[in-house]
Amino acid sequence: MSKQAILLINVGTPNSPTAGMVGKYLTQFLNDKRVIDVHPVLRFILVNIIIVPFRSFKSAKLYQRIWTKQGSPLLIHSNAFKNKLQNIVGNNYVVEIAMRYQNPSIKFALQQLQTHRPEKIHILPMYPQYASSSTATTIEEVFDQIKKWEIIPSINIISKFYNHPKFIEAQVDVAKNYNLKEYDYFLFSYHGLPERQILKASKHYGGSTCQLGACCNSITKNNQYCYRANCFETTRQLIKALNISEEKCTTSFQSRLDNKWLKPYSDKVIQELAEKGYKKILVFSPAFVADCLETIYEIGTEYNEIFKKHGGQQITLVNSLNDNDVWVNAVKEIVLD
Repeated sequence: MSKQAILLINVGTPNSPTAGMVGKYLTQFLNDKRVIDVHPVLRFILVNIIIVPFRSFKSAKLYQRIWTKQGSPLLIHSNAFKNKLQNIVGNNYVVEIAMRYQNPSIKFALQQLQTHRPEKIHILPMYPQYASSSTATTIEEVFDQIKKWEIIPSINIISKFYNHPKFIEAQVDVAKNYNLKEYDYFLFSYHGLPERQILKASKHYGGSTCQLGACCNSITKNNQYCYRANCFETTRQLIKALNISEEKCTTSFQSRLDNKWLKPYSDKVIQELAEKGYKKILVFSPAFVADCLETIYEIGTEYNEIFKKHGGQQITLVNSLNDNDVWVNAVKEIVLD
């Protein structure tokens, strides 16, 4: 019987937490025209002369803080998830994982799948909310590799799943590990993006309607591919599913590089909450399906330090979905149904 293939793609991770390997990862990542969407000459100067030489050593130290004996947490969780998904979809499917940057590469994973001569390939970029700098660049790379094949099978691409009921259900299942009554505030922290990327996408898809504000209060045909709108909708659905008060919740954005990124900034919100007297905060990170540097260190360590410095007691990070069984079954349904 002909097989179908499932390719799961995440952003990527250095091969090791050394400055050299981190620099190699950053060079590939930041030279992507969809990640730093400026003139190619300016991007080359910014990335290869300014950012990477100075940031590699600092970032390597951070990766060393989260690295395990088995390697990168992102890759460990991805492999565990792949194995569980393979078990539940059965022998009529073959599952592979890939990273947009570094290894295992999209090219390598597709070559592995090609040997099975699949009649159909399901492509799932593991980013719940759509963004050009994550989802689109991943799909583009898949196309660049597959277009070289002599035989191109049917392709099914899932470009977003931020509001899929099974995705929300999996998030709620992970949240069951935490007693929500113990916390006096809830933060939903998403990876940040430059505001210009949101505005650019708005003009391309729905006209110049983006206001970076109330236009994200609901999903419409004009903002269905807006990253900011996707994030706020994810928060609304999680608040409802978790049965928590909207007054005790904030949606924010982390990992900014300058002051022209999506607001409010997670680190600033954390500080303000501490100064207002909040003591225990539970932080969700619904843009990440597997724990990585941005969740384990940025939220789990850096934000805790900020919170305690300004009078708070404890920030608790809700684990990412990783290889949660409900999440594994959710992906099966998201991809195959």
